[in-house]
Amino acid sequence: MIDPFDTGSLRESILEAWSSSPTRLREDSASESDLVRGGYRDRLLTELAQNAADAAARAGVPGRLAVWTDGDGTVHVANTGAALDVSGVQALTALRASAKTAGDVGVGQFGVGFTAVRSVSDEVEVRSRQGGVVFSARRTLDALGRRGMSVPESGVPVLRLAWPVEVPPAAGFDTEILLTLRPEVDAESFASGFADEAVDLLLELEALDSIEIDGVVMTCIRTELDDTSTEVAIGARTWRQFTTPAARWLAPVVDGIPVPVHADVLRAPTRSDELLSLPALVIADVPMQPDRRRVLPGVSLNEVAHGYADFVASLPAASRVSFVPEVGFARSEVDGMLRDLIFGRLSCEPWLPGARGRDLVPERSNVVADAGEELVSVVVDVVPDLVTAALSGARHASALAAVGVHRIGLAGLAELLGGQHREPRWWQRLFDALAPLVVDGTAAEELAALPVPLADGRTVTGPRTTVIGSDASATVTWVRLVHPDAVSPLLTRLGAREATAFELLTDPALEAALDDLDWDDRDSVETLVHAVLALAGDAGELPGWLGGLPLEDEHGELRSADELLLPGAPLADLLVRDSPFGVLAPALVDRFGERALRAVGVGWGLSVVRDELPTGPDHDLDDEPAWWSSLSVEPDALVAVRDLDLVASDAWSEALTVLLDDPSTRAALTDRNGYTAWWLRRHARLHDRRPIEFRAPSDDTFAGLLDPLDHPRADELATVLSASECEDVDCARVLLRALADPERSPTPAVIARTHTLVATAVAEGRIEVSDIDPPDRVRTLGGIVVDASRALVIDKPWLASVVPPDVAVLSDMVTALALADVLDIRPASEGIGAEVLGVGRVSSWDREPGAVLACAVMGVPLPRGGLVIHRELVVRLTGAVSGEHSVPWWVTEDGTVHCTERWERPRGV
Repeated sequence: MIDPFDTGSLRESILEAWSSSPTRLREDSASESDLVRGGYRDRLLTELAQNAADAAARAGVPGRLAVWTDGDGTVHVANTGAALDVSGVQALTALRASAKTAGDVGVGQFGVGFTAVRSVSDEVEVRSRQGGVVFSARRTLDALGRRGMSVPESGVPVLRLAWPVEVPPAAGFDTEILLTLRPEVDAESFASGFADEAVDLLLELEALDSIEIDGVVMTCIRTELDDTSTEVAIGARTWRQFTTPAARWLAPVVDGIPVPVHADVLRAPTRSDELLSLPALVIADVPMQPDRRRVLPGVSLNEVAHGYADFVASLPAASRVSFVPEVGFARSEVDGMLRDLIFGRLSCEPWLPGARGRDLVPERSNVVADAGEELVSVVVDVVPDLVTAALSGARHASALAAVGVHRIGLAGLAELLGGQHREPRWWQRLFDALAPLVVDGTAAEELAALPVPLADGRTVTGPRTTVIGSDASATVTWVRLVHPDAVSPLLTRLGAREATAFELLTDPALEAALDDLDWDDRDSVETLVHAVLALAGDAGELPGWLGGLPLEDEHGELRSADELLLPGAPLADLLVRDSPFGVLAPALVDRFGERALRAVGVGWGLSVVRDELPTGPDHDLDDEPAWWSSLSVEPDALVAVRDLDLVASDAWSEALTVLLDDPSTRAALTDRNGYTAWWLRRHARLHDRRPIEFRAPSDDTFAGLLDPLDHPRADELATVLSASECEDVDCARVLLRALADPERSPTPAVIARTHTLVATAVAEGRIEVSDIDPPDRVRTLGGIVVDASRALVIDKPWLASVVPPDVAVLSDMVTALALADVLDIRPASEGIGAEVLGVGRVSSWDREPGAVLACAVMGVPLPRGGLVIHRELVVRLTGAVSGEHSVPWWVTEDGTVHCTERWERPRGV
C-alpha cells in the first residue's frame, strides 16, 4: 500500500519510544484521555469545523463543511480546502502539537483539538486528495501486543499511531473524516445535534460559507456595508458585524433593527467557557489555554475593548444606547475586565446621538429627563451637548448614567434657563413643551424658579408672582403681567394668576401706581392711561379711585377722569354754571370708546362712588358726615351718586330722570336708606321744594297735606324721595308744618293718621322730642288750625264724647301722650275735671247679661273692676270744657266704670 506520509516510520519511532520508556506510553494515554474527558468534551463539531475553516483559509477557497451518517453507524465529516499533508499527519500524531502557522489566525488544522473525535469513536479515518490515514484502537492494541507492551489503565492512546488509507474523500470535498461510532452513541441523534451548533460556527469561522447536516444546508451570506461593517445572514436570521483589528462585534438584527443579546460567552474564535454579560457577541483573537475554554492568565483585553465605541457608533442611532452594558455584577473575571474597559471607552468617545444630529461624547453630554421632541428642540441652544429626545426617558437613564451623561431634572433646567433673553413665542413653546412633565406637585415645585417673560419686556423668576391677562392687557405695567405671546396653561398650573380686566383694574398695585404717577412725565402718563383704557371697556363697574386717572381735556390739559365729561354729555346741561367739570378730548373717545371712559369715571350722567368696606364718611360726598351720623348701623357697602351738589337748582326734574335712566345711578337712587336718596330728600329742589315735601300720586297717606309729586315718573321717585310714614325728624317737621298750614285741607282721617305716625315715631325712639320745635298752631280733628294753647290731645277714650272736634287733636290712645309731648299741648285728661252726678246701681261685669254678650261678640275677656249702671249718666265738667253733659259711659279716677242701662260695651274698656 502506498504510504505518502511515511506513517510506517512515524509508527516505528513512536513504538520505539514507548518501548524504551513505558512512562511515555502512560503519559500519552493519560493526556489523550484527559483531553477527551475534559478540554474537548462536547466540542467535536467545533474542532472539526475549525479544521475545515483552516483548510479553506489555507487554500483561499470558500469553506464548505458537510456532515452525514451511514446506516452502519458511521459519521462522515467532509470539507473543502487544503488537503492533508505531511505536517498535518505529524500534527495529528503528535497530540501536543499543531500544524498552525503564523498566518492561521484563530484556528489550527489538525492540532490538539482533533482529539475531540475520541469522544465518540475508537476508529477514525481521514481521507484526503493526497492520501489518508486511519487511527484505530484495535490496531494500536495489536501493535502493543506484538512488542510485548502492556496496555495502560487509561487505555491505548489511539491518536498516536496512524496507518495509510488509499480511499479518496467524497466527491466535491478535499478532506473527509469518517468516525465509526462506539455502540453506545446513537448516530442519528448525534448528527442532528450538530444543527444547533452550525449557526454559531458560521458566525465564528469566517472562512466557512456553509454547513450541511444530513442534507440540510445552512449558508452564511456576508454583505459588506462599509470598511468595518458587514451584514451577516444565515437562513432567516441576520446579524450586523463590526470588525476591529482585535475583535469582531455582532448584534442580532430584528425587523431591521440591531438588538442586544442578554448573555453569551467569549468566542475565541469559537465558544469558550468565559461567561459574558455584554449586549453584543464578541469574537476575538485572545490567547487561550490549550483546550480553548479559558483565557490565559494575565492576558490584556484592552485591544479587544478598544473598538467597542466605534461599533456602537456604527449602529443606527435608535439602537446605540441599548448596547451599553447593563449595570450589575459581572458573570466572570473576563466579563468584569471587558465591562470596565468598555464603560471607559463608551464614556470618552463620540457615539451618543445628539439633539443637533452629531455624535456626542457621553461624559461631556447632558440629557433633560423625560424631555419630548418639542422640549429638546426648544432648549437645544440652552443646554450644551444635549442628547436626543429619544434617550431622555427613564428606561435609558441607567445606561446613560453608566457612561457619565449628566441628567438634568426640571429644577436644573429652570436654573439653566435663568438669564435667557428670548422672544415671547419661544417661551410659550418652552412652557407648552414642559407641560407634559408637570404631573404632580413635586414637579411643579421644581419649576418654581422658571423664568417668565412679562408684557413690559422684563423677564422675572417664578410663575407664582405673575398674572395672566387678555390681549387687551398687553400694556399693563402695574402687575407682573405675562406677555400675551408667552401665555401657556402650564403657567396657571405653576401658580400664575389668571386675571380678568376687572381684577387688573381693581388691583391695589394700580391704585399705588396712580398715586405715584408723575403727571409731568407725559410718556409714563400715556403708558398707564392707555393700559387702563384698553381694559376698562370690558371690566364692568370699577372702583371710584380710578377717577384719578389723568386724561387730556379738550384743551390738551391733564385732568382727573372724574373731573371730565364726555363730549355731548347730558350732565353738562344740568350743572351749575361754575361747575368744576371739563370736557374730555374727543381723540380719546375715538380711540377707546365711551364705555371705557365712562368706566373710569368720565361723566356722561352723574357718576357713582363705590366702597365695599366703608369705614367712615371719607368719600368727599356733599354732606356725607350728616348722612353717616343719621344711620343706626354703619353700612356694609357704599354706593352713592357723587357731585349732586353741582346740579343746578332749576334742573332737578331732568336730573332725576337722568338718574333713573342710568342703571348704575338708578341702583344708588332706589336704596331709600342710602346716601343718594337721603341727600336728594333734603337738598334736591322740585318747584323750589324738597322731594320729601311731596307724596306719590298714588299714595293717599298724606292726601290734602302734601302735594303729589309733579314728575313724569313721580311714583318711582316718590317711593324713595317722599314719605309714606314718619321715618325721621326731618319728615316729622315737614308733616307738622303741613298740618299747621291753613291752606291745606286734609280729611279728619288723614289728620288723625298723620298725628298717629308722628307720635309713633317718637314713642318708638326714631325721633327725639328735643329735635322738634313745638308748633304754635295745630290742626284739630275738625280740620281747623288753632292755637296750640286751645287744643287738647284726647288721651282717654271716654273724653272723645265731651271734647269738641274743633279743639280735639287725635291719635291712637297708645301714643296720645307722646303726641301731646311733641305738640307741647295738654292731654285732655289733664285739662278737664269731671264729676259723675246721680247714684246708679252697683253691679259687676259678670252679673250683666249685656256685658257678657257684648264681650262674647267682640271676642274679648270680661273686664275686672267696679261697674255702676245709671238710668241716665250725667257728668259735670270743669276746666277746658265745662258744664253738665249726658254721656254713654265714663271712668272715674278710681277706675270705676259708669254706664247707662242701655248696654253697650264702652270702647276702650
